[in-house]
Amino acid sequence: MAKSGRGELINLVQTVSRLSRTDLATRLLEHGFYAGQDQIMLLLDERDGQTPGSLAERLGVRPPTITKTISRLQGQGFVRKAGSRTDGRQTLIYLTDNGRNAIKAISKAVRKTEKQALRDLDKKDQKTLARLLTEVEQTLTGNSESN
Repeated sequence: MAKSGRGELINLVQTVSRLSRTDLATRLLEHGFYAGQDQIMLLLDERDGQTPGSLAERLGVRPPTITKTISRLQGQGFVRKAGSRTDGRQTLIYLTDNGRNAIKAISKAVRKTEKQALRDLDKKDQKTLARLLTEVEQTLTGNSESN
């Protein structure tokens, strides 16, 4: 790799991120999903019954953004809202049966996008890329060992 100027590496990371999200969004649209909905669905698949606030925090977005997306997902029949049994002020979001069935399509779209993006890298380079990106993520979130 040639010596990069200021900001060229971060611009490359942003470009790759945008291109991969665009590719994934195209695949997801075939299944009726819009950008960002997949991330909420996958988080609910990991742990069903989360508050909109906790989903927003985990995704690093503002609560109004999540609320709008949840309403759309609810309208599509993928999620349902229910009051918390322990705190009447909280609303919890759950996958519906339709939502659980859609997880397979989302996961398949994610796998296809990843396969497409990484097809020219061997397994060793893929592992190195994953390790380096994880380190950058940890640094940016304040979870690195040097903090």
